[in-house]
Amino acid sequence: MHGTGEPSEIVAIILAGGQARRMGGGDKALVHLGGLSLLQHILNRLEPQVDTILLNANGDAKRFKDYNLPVQADLVSGYAGPLAGVLTGMDWVRKNRPLCPWLITVAGDTPFFPLNYVVRMCTAAGQQGTFLACAQYNTRTQPVFGLWPVALYDALYTALVDEGVRRVDHFTSRYPISHIGFNELGYNPFFNINCVTDLQAGNRLWHRLSSPKGSH
Repeated sequence: MHGTGEPSEIVAIILAGGQARRMGGGDKALVHLGGLSLLQHILNRLEPQVDTILLNANGDAKRFKDYNLPVQADLVSGYAGPLAGVLTGMDWVRKNRPLCPWLITVAGDTPFFPLNYVVRMCTAAGQQGTFLACAQYNTRTQPVFGLWPVALYDALYTALVDEGVRRVDHFTSRYPISHIGFNELGYNPFFNINCVTDLQAGNRLWHRLSSPKGSH
């Protein structure tokens, strides 16, 4: 995996296609934290890192019109999980950026992911020479934060549609993969908002990070 360090060679997709059952339904990405939606927090971190960003979300795309993003519903039906969003991103890249070999994924409920996420993933994966890369914090794998070759589209489609694979790690375990650690921060940058309690904890973390002594 060489030559993956340029943002112009990578498309990012924010995976927000779930049903948010633990939040009572609706769009977690539009829930507010620290005065901004989770989606806006994610964009504030992601936009300096890549040139092209997609949003994977199901339902009426007009609810995201203020964000000026291409919105792509899952390519396969039935809320098939994050892998469906990855496949959807690969499909968009193949049709709209045919020379782009890489897709990088970000969870739509994770507002504190690293500001150097993309470059670290690309650089480390390139040095290790593996086919896939996945982020990690304190030895815990973050399967929704991954770097994917678009060339895996056919294999992923088969796994999702024909084999019924749903777990990210069940698919990625078929390939050589690098696990890229982000352990240097004083908090878990992959902390995600699943429920009201998480939202309260996220607000506390946001206030801490926003203070003059906060660690980003």
